[in-house]
Amino acid sequence: MEEGSTAAPTGLRLRVAARSDAAAIAALHADSWRRHYRGAYSDAFLDGDVHADRLAVWTKQLRARDPRRHTVVAQDGSDLVGFAHTIFDDDPTWGALLDNLHVVHGQKRRGVGRQLMRMTARAVTERGTGLYLWVLEQNVDGQRFYETLGAKRWEEAPVTPPGGGAGRLRGSPLKLRYAWADPAILLD
Repeated sequence: MEEGSTAAPTGLRLRVAARSDAAAIAALHADSWRRHYRGAYSDAFLDGDVHADRLAVWTKQLRARDPRRHTVVAQDGSDLVGFAHTIFDDDPTWGALLDNLHVVHGQKRRGVGRQLMRMTARAVTERGTGLYLWVLEQNVDGQRFYETLGAKRWEEAPVTPPGGGAGRLRGSPLKLRYAWADPAILLD
């Protein structure tokens, strides 16, 4: 097993993302947004340049290792089926931000998200910080998933437009902050 890699009970291989994963992560991220962010993000953005936007973001994110960030991928064979991206010490009160967690549509409800959360929690607890995330108000499935994993909803705020372009939003969508009192519960 390679360094930074772990075998999951579901048969997945979990590992720290590499520069070469940028295109696959961007494709998964864009597909997930197209499926789940309609109504919050503009159709023009989702049907247009969302993939190019995500590719630019992930190419930059994975260009060089950054100890303040942690991106984990889940692979099934040679296929990337999920990823999680965490920003350590993002907020002095809430701790680390789980900025992204996305799973390939056909792989949902098979334990991929739970395994990614477990690996994220391991990295966060090693640093002794809290863990929180933002989920779109309309993403009811995401809210249920995080609540099942012990997260509590704390507050809501306006969604920040991707890339700062206000035209990429539809209306004034809200995001909800979820947090874990102790991220170590995700290790069980």
